[in-house]
Parts: sequence; C-alpha cells; structure tokens
Amino acid sequence: MPRLAIALMLLPVFGLGVATAADSAASRTIDTEKSVMTVRVFKAGLFSGFAHDHQISAPIQEGSFDQANPSVQLKVDARKLRVVDKDVSDKDRAEIQQTMLGPKVLDSERFPEIGFRSTRIEHISELTVHGQTGPVNVDVREENGHYRGMAELKQKDFGISPISLGGGTIKVKNELRVEFDIVGR
Repeated sequence: MPRLAIALMLLPVFGLGVATAADSAASRTIDTEKSVMTVRVFKAGLFSGFAHDHQISAPIQEGSFDQANPSVQLKVDARKLRVVDKDVSDKDRAEIQQTMLGPKVLDSERFPEIGFRSTRIEHISELTVHGQTGPVNVDVREENGHYRGMAELKQKDFGISPISLGGGTIKVKNELRVEFDIVGR
C-alpha cells in the first residue's frame, strides 16, 4: 500500500489581536505546558483512499501575548514537531516524520525556528516558515482564559511544494489547518 509522505509547514498562528476590551491584562507569557498546537495535513489525488491524513503535534517553545496592546509572539523549534498519527505503523510514522523534517519539506536543520508575530489588531498576522514570511488570517476566540482557534494556510505561500507520489495519484493538499488552545501564565 502506498504511503503518503507529508508536506507540512507548521503554522503556529493565532491572532490575539481580537482580545475583548474587558480582558485588558498586561503582557503575559504563554504557558507552554498547558498550550496545545496541532497541524492537520490532508490527502488528495485519485488514490488518496490508500493514504492517510496526518496529525502533527507542534509544541510551542516560548511566547507571549499582550491584551492591552493586542499582539502575540511565539517560537516553535521545527525539529521538535512530531507525527502523532494513530492509524499507521511505527515504521511508517518514522518515515513520515523524517520526510516532514527533511529537506523536501521543512528542512528543519537549515530552518530550525518557526516564528509567529502578530502585526495588526485585525485577524491578519505574520508567519515565518522555511525562511519565508507572509500574512496569515486567524480565527480565535477567548473561552475561560483559553484562546482557541484555527487558521487555514497554503504551503506554497511559504515556498513548500506539497509532496506527490505516483505521478500525483497520491498527494498532500496544498492547504493545511492549524488548531490551537493557548493558555497564559
């Protein structure tokens, strides 16, 4: 059965620029132990039924946000991204992991840091992945001290070509989804 090699870019995105007026605390550090970020990569192509969607754990290395002056910054060590697919063998998971971190996708040895910095109060922020910076649109909401949301982005916008196998009969979609639950200290 063909294995789908993933083409991933981590998109650690959440625009805390939409914080409510009632939530006007000063700058806070992101609690990296309680915060969760997940990247979902989807399959495509004629024989995509033989492939798998992928779920990637993306631990936040450090970060902060300011609700009084709506902004957020965070960093992720690309080398620490982990494929957490449950429906593949350990061997396949390791192969997917190697492809994701290798030169065909993230090239994490050459580009070890993924950075996110909000630039406006609107839902549009800035992301740097694979040495390229571009705008991202983020949907976020505050729920009991948690900032939950998601963003959908395109790999090609950041210089990453989605992996394709079998002449394109199995491939990774250009679009990715990042989901997050961020908690401050």
